Amino acid sequence: MSEGKQSGMTRRDFAKASAAAAASLAVLSSGRAYAANNKLRAGLLGCGGRGTGAATQFMLGNDNVELVAMADLFPDRLEASRARIGEAKDERVVNQFKVKDEMCFTGFDAYKKILDTDIDVLIEGTLPYSRPKHLTSAVEAGKHIFTEKPAAVDPAGIRQVIAAAEKAKEKNLCLVAGTQRRHQLNYQETIKKLHAGAIGDIKAMRVYWCGGLPFSHERKPDWSELEYRIRNWYAYCWVCGDSIVEQHVHNLDIACWVLQANPVKVFASGGRAWKTDDPIYGDMYDHFSCDYEFPNNVHVTSLCRHWGKADGGVFEEAFGTNGVSKCNDMMDSPPEKMVDPYIQEHTDLGNAIRGVDPYINEGVQVAHSTMVAIMGRMSAYTGKALTWDEALNSELSIVPEEWDFSLPYPVDPVPRPGV
Repeated sequence: MSEGKQSGMTRRDFAKASAAAAASLAVLSSGRAYAANNKLRAGLLGCGGRGTGAATQFMLGNDNVELVAMADLFPDRLEASRARIGEAKDERVVNQFKVKDEMCFTGFDAYKKILDTDIDVLIEGTLPYSRPKHLTSAVEAGKHIFTEKPAAVDPAGIRQVIAAAEKAKEKNLCLVAGTQRRHQLNYQETIKKLHAGAIGDIKAMRVYWCGGLPFSHERKPDWSELEYRIRNWYAYCWVCGDSIVEQHVHNLDIACWVLQANPVKVFASGGRAWKTDDPIYGDMYDHFSCDYEFPNNVHVTSLCRHWGKADGGVFEEAFGTNGVSKCNDMMDSPPEKMVDPYIQEHTDLGNAIRGVDPYINEGVQVAHSTMVAIMGRMSAYTGKALTWDEALNSELSIVPEEWDFSLPYPVDPVPRPGV
């Protein structure tokens, strides 16, 4: 037998076969079913505006994918989302939209039913209160995940998400979170420079989300208390976490990214200055003011509010010994390199699942950033300073344990520190 030839296989043939086997193993290790059908099959859980948008952006951000399943608590919301996606103007979305009637699920157990299908990726677009349970179940089912932020509404939920993220890593399941600034080129390039000392040592930051009122809905006569809490979800702390958690988490995430740390302490205040006692506004504050202390005595001033006027702005700013940065103002790449970060985050997820890019898991990251927001809320509600460890290890759990449309779900009074 001549050198380089064994059983009819040349060295070149052997090299090709070895490369193909390695590629196949890479795909198998990064995607549960991708190697079998050469296509990523996604399911949407939570068919409101954000979930519908995320599913659309997943299809816009990736080739060779399909949306094949949908699930929601309410049938009308699922059907509205299905119609909206099916009538999309972009042909890529229409061509990749493959949801059949038998792959549509509603009710309290809809999340279980969609996870029992053969989807590869779960797009989690439900409300914040339910994310810990859904993420845990998705990891147990072996699905890759895109999840919206925030990760949870209380410390108990945060610890559950951290455990799920760590389990996902063990199972090599990718997880991308909807903190889209992490996937936005001008933020990426600027913060890389800040870490390299572009403005010297960072001594302080301020992060703002000061805008107008979010949506609110009047209660319809046929809605139970629970249905109204969920449909009017931006009015109740246990459903969305209050505005500092649901929305301001974006800015606080940037502070953690820039400073490469979580805060050690927070002292906060807040209240209701603009919202009236109308039941439509629920039990939440309409403004928060927080002083976060990070390692090395770096302080971050955090302001967020929902008032009738949108003065104040939405931004992040870092103050260093040699300058100031808006955290997104030092991009070297040409503007045309910028991709919509709401689409880019889904491209990054798809590429990581396929092994084109390195493995990605943002679960602990988004859980920590959400916890930063939660500890600010806890401090404001109680009027007390809190350390990171006190907040993260708190037994606070505000999500109801029982789900039944016939049960009462009374609204708590607006929190008053010391009461």
